[in-house]
Amino acid sequence: MSNKKNLNNLSFAGLLISLGIVYGDIGTSPLYTLRAIFNTVDDAGQAITPMVVLGALSCIIWTLTLQTTIKYVVITLRADNKGEGGIFSLYSLVRKKAKWLVIPAMIGGCALLADGIITPSITVTTAIEGLQMKFPWFQVIPVVLGIIVVLFVIQQFGTSTVGKLFGPIMFLWFATLGFLGIIFVVQDLSIIRALNPYYAYHLLATNPKALVILGGVFLCTTGAEALYSDLGHCGKQNIHISWIFVKTTLVLNYLGQGVWLLQHPSYNATQNPFYQIVPDSYLLPMVALATIAAVIASQAMITGSFTLIAEAVRLNLWPKVRINYPSNQKGQIYVPSINWLLCAGCIMVVLIFKKSIHMEGAYGLAINLTFLSTTILVAVYMLMKKVPGYLIAIFVLVYGLLELAFLAGNMTKFLHGGFVTLFIGATIFTVMWSWFIARKIKNRFVKYVEIEDYYEIIDELSRDESVPKYSSQLVYLTSANFKTEIESKIIYSIIQKEPKRADIYWLVHVDVVDEPFTSDYKVEFLIPGKLIRIDFKLGFRVEQKVNLLYRKVVEELVKNGEVDITSQYTSLKRHKIAGDFRFVLLEKHLSKFTSLSFYEQSVLYYYFILKRLSLSEERGFGLDSSYVDVEKVPLIFVPTDDIELNRLSV
Repeated sequence: MSNKKNLNNLSFAGLLISLGIVYGDIGTSPLYTLRAIFNTVDDAGQAITPMVVLGALSCIIWTLTLQTTIKYVVITLRADNKGEGGIFSLYSLVRKKAKWLVIPAMIGGCALLADGIITPSITVTTAIEGLQMKFPWFQVIPVVLGIIVVLFVIQQFGTSTVGKLFGPIMFLWFATLGFLGIIFVVQDLSIIRALNPYYAYHLLATNPKALVILGGVFLCTTGAEALYSDLGHCGKQNIHISWIFVKTTLVLNYLGQGVWLLQHPSYNATQNPFYQIVPDSYLLPMVALATIAAVIASQAMITGSFTLIAEAVRLNLWPKVRINYPSNQKGQIYVPSINWLLCAGCIMVVLIFKKSIHMEGAYGLAINLTFLSTTILVAVYMLMKKVPGYLIAIFVLVYGLLELAFLAGNMTKFLHGGFVTLFIGATIFTVMWSWFIARKIKNRFVKYVEIEDYYEIIDELSRDESVPKYSSQLVYLTSANFKTEIESKIIYSIIQKEPKRADIYWLVHVDVVDEPFTSDYKVEFLIPGKLIRIDFKLGFRVEQKVNLLYRKVVEELVKNGEVDITSQYTSLKRHKIAGDFRFVLLEKHLSKFTSLSFYEQSVLYYYFILKRLSLSEERGFGLDSSYVDVEKVPLIFVPTDDIELNRLSV
């Protein structure tokens, strides 16, 4: 942890890591942004005039300033959750303010996952397409698919070793971007006029294709959300300082591409301004560097997707999935199901669109929804922090209008590929929404009873030798938030279904708190030596290994002499052998006699399908299946009051 804190402080190492982790997506945007804008202009049959070039560059520069610099670097990075960032970290900070905030959080999360499919596809394809400038016959798709497959295959082995190279490589990438830009800027210093926002206003106010142009402009800032998500890896200060260097090189490169466009007004869609400003003798090394930068950008999105899903699982917004830890590096995780889902999605996108120019229509629309979601959540956070109302109003008005304008521009891409990302995002949303709503429906039918009413019978059952001993230590996972309550189904399992005699009964409750890395617990001795409750308070980024956590607590209690887990069997007790442990999980199922609305039944059926595809409860909580009994109980006990029967006389 101390090492992590050192990296989060302003340091050369922290700055270098920021370059390697944070800016991959936004740093590769010069590969395709200006091409996307001027393909739109070219398709409209408009001449590429100095005013159009200056207007496009001005739009890019002021989008980077307003959207990335002011909104994310200056404002949103302040909304850190114990040093952590990202849409779900932000949601965890504000979720108690209003229940409906889960909707923008879900939309933002789903859009980010959809973006995780498009980013590797477009960046790697654009980079490799540079080879066709020298070798027009070169087949791009097989190489792109090969790189993507290798990229996803290596995720399971961890990327900590290779990751150390990301910083220096991205420093070289940004330095190269700036250098290439300067070479052309000095040829026509009048291009610096693009810094004037008047040219952006003039282009959007006078051009009939203004909305479509905005859709292209938006591509320059698509990595801003990743910048916030990686806050915990780098720290605010390192991002603030490194962004100055990154933005400077990006602007210089865009200006350099602008000068080339002014020099070549006969631009056509087969040309990419990014590669046109590269000297011929350096084209192959530049393609290689661009490809590596694209892979690093893709790696950042993949890693971000893993973190996002891990948080969603712990916030009960996603089915339990297997999460691996391929290295000892803190925070590095691997989610196999998401890895192969993203891999399949990337392959599908490459095969459908074939060329990066066709992928531009699918890119941006999803992340635009994440931006809007973040705006809503940040506004609530500002409200929670008692920021003056007029400042919140200005923030919402400026960024609400700006991002809605971008959304309108991106919607023009809907039929040109935008529908693909919306379909992917919508599919992911149905999973999150169904999982979340099904839990609400289930909780509605959970019946709690006062546990004190059963103290006497539990104590007597524990001593009743006429009942066969079920286990020395019997453990139930409970969702009851208060120590005075218990689910009626647990009492039913202990006393009625099959009386379960044990030396000690344990109730374990896991509460996911708003802080990311909290690991606290509390012990309540409800019946001294017979009924003990453990409450874990775990952060939304802490792995819920209940088996290990529970064992650690028991070891502490035994060490302190607070509990005796020695087996009560005479032969074993003499040798002070610890008793056996057994977990009982209650698995709910939906009875066909359940009377729910069509919508609720549909949600629950979808939920149970997802549950069958996801990890079992015992594996999700890290329990050893050889020590777990799963009991099936109906979600809803159907009353018999409405059933009328006539008894016939004999």
